[in-house]
Amino acid sequence: MPTSTASPAPGSPHQQPPTTPQRQSSLARRLGLGWSLHGDGHNVSQGSVVRPDERLSWPRTIGIGAQHVVAMFGATFLVPLITGFPPSTTLFFSGIGTILFLVITAGRVPSYLGSSFAFIAPIAAAMGQYGPGGALGGIVMAGAALFLIGLLVQFVGTGWLQALMPPLVTGTIVALIGFNLAPAAKDNFMLAPVTALITLATIILVSVLFRGILGRLSILVGVVVGYLTAVVRGEVDFAPIRAAWESDGLVGLPQFHAPEFHLSLIGLFVPVILVLVAENIGHVKSVALMTGDDLDPVMGRAIMADGLATVLAGSGGGSGTTTYAENIGVMAATKVYSTAAYWVAAVVALLLSFMPVFGAAVASVPAGVLGGAATVLYGMIGMLGIRIWVQNRVDFSNPVNLTTAAIAMIIGIADYTWDAFGIQFAGIALGTAATLVIFHGMRGLALWRGTAGGVDPITPDYTPVPKEQTGPMG
Repeated sequence: MPTSTASPAPGSPHQQPPTTPQRQSSLARRLGLGWSLHGDGHNVSQGSVVRPDERLSWPRTIGIGAQHVVAMFGATFLVPLITGFPPSTTLFFSGIGTILFLVITAGRVPSYLGSSFAFIAPIAAAMGQYGPGGALGGIVMAGAALFLIGLLVQFVGTGWLQALMPPLVTGTIVALIGFNLAPAAKDNFMLAPVTALITLATIILVSVLFRGILGRLSILVGVVVGYLTAVVRGEVDFAPIRAAWESDGLVGLPQFHAPEFHLSLIGLFVPVILVLVAENIGHVKSVALMTGDDLDPVMGRAIMADGLATVLAGSGGGSGTTTYAENIGVMAATKVYSTAAYWVAAVVALLLSFMPVFGAAVASVPAGVLGGAATVLYGMIGMLGIRIWVQNRVDFSNPVNLTTAAIAMIIGIADYTWDAFGIQFAGIALGTAATLVIFHGMRGLALWRGTAGGVDPITPDYTPVPKEQTGPMG
């Protein structure tokens, strides 16, 4: 009779222990590194996508990874330029944070962690009180709180977050953060209005004249054109670039800075946590929608990873991190959601961070260019909040919603301040507190008294918009 070739039953004494290659393969899968080749590795077939656990050939993967670097470049570097942090240090922790994110999420959520614009206002305020160390301490505290929220989400779910921050609350907080920064954009704009106007005009034109990846890189193209304009107008100081080359050469370590902790800064950074939570949840849901994967089980991991990356960045002199919508645009355009491309992007970012001349060149971007780019970016942050209202059909005929948004927006835009218990609360913090207290307070009273007309303020407004009468222009 032929000899049986059946495998030994699990746990039997004849079962062979896993070999070294098998153990390495298992570890690679757990870290999200076990990519399989998509198709022939060269093309994405019609109607399909390259999934997070797949990759194209390495040359093509490297090329797409480079696109992700370019996509994040403009926004990631604007934050340290505006706040005064070293660009190379920010880029270093951006690369480290991205790798950390990919490992913690086991390669299921393709994402690049770049600088968060939500940190700009609290960093500026903290720098004025305690200098760079105090601002970094605030970033560390915000990251630690974000990590704890992610831990809670991982075990409890997101239901409590959705109850605490319905669309009216989330949209208001995001909007007031963007509009609160308007004076900072104006200050830089007015220092070199011609350069700023050219930068702004370039961003506008590129965003509407070009499709695909170039159209999505309008901010970066605008900054490049604005920088060249500033060079022609004699507004760029090249001395720091020469000094970096003479003192450090081509390769050198980024500048690291230790944080200082002041409890009085907690009020400045609390609103940022809520925004980062909303950004992470939105990013994970967007990726899930595009890939068809259920990513709810790793939602908490994503938030935890962003929190830990922010803690590391603040501990060494970098800006707080967040998932980037710009890179979602690259994935949508290429249909490649492979996390291998993000590993490439992270490695490229780390390599660039060890080039002091590169960091000095980025730091030489003048105020006019920053003012032109910030005019668009800050406004976009504000309008993203409005977009949350529109997409979720927030009912502004309900006085609870209307009153909450009205008061919070004025507090945030006018930058109200209040000193209490040794802590200074500025416009964003007060606006966030006003949003939460007024909304939940008014909603509770309205439902208790029955003055809501039987309609909960969080109920979307599906009232059809009446069609306007056709005018003489048709």
